[in-house]
Amino acid sequence: MLQYIVDFYEQQDPNEEELEKLIKRLATEPEFGVQFVAEFDGSLVGFSTLYFGFSTLRVQKTATMNDLFVTSRVRGEKIGERLFTATLDYVRDNGYAYMAWETATDNIVAQTLYEKMGGKKADWLFYEIE
Repeated sequence: MLQYIVDFYEQQDPNEEELEKLIKRLATEPEFGVQFVAEFDGSLVGFSTLYFGFSTLRVQKTATMNDLFVTSRVRGEKIGERLFTATLDYVRDNGYAYMAWETATDNIVAQTLYEKMGGKKADWLFYEIE
């Protein structure tokens, strides 16, 4: 997860203690979120993370895929597709209205994968404020 945060998205090192707390919480509190991991030749090579919310429009619980990451050395092995499928299966099997996610506008590789997997660009705009 650290490689993903620091290297892929060029962010500062997160607080290790806080990162460890997050990982433990994902492993022990499924109502908070869940994380799926991928291994290849005995090594951890990818993960996806789901967090949960609620839609007042649909009056149903919702899921947000906050992360989908595969290390560069195994890209092309369809690990991203399998992680995406496992994540979506969890959403469908557990009665969520939908799964939403976002990606960087310049991440064409991810956009291609999402479209291949049946994802559609939403009609809603995304805003943020710090």
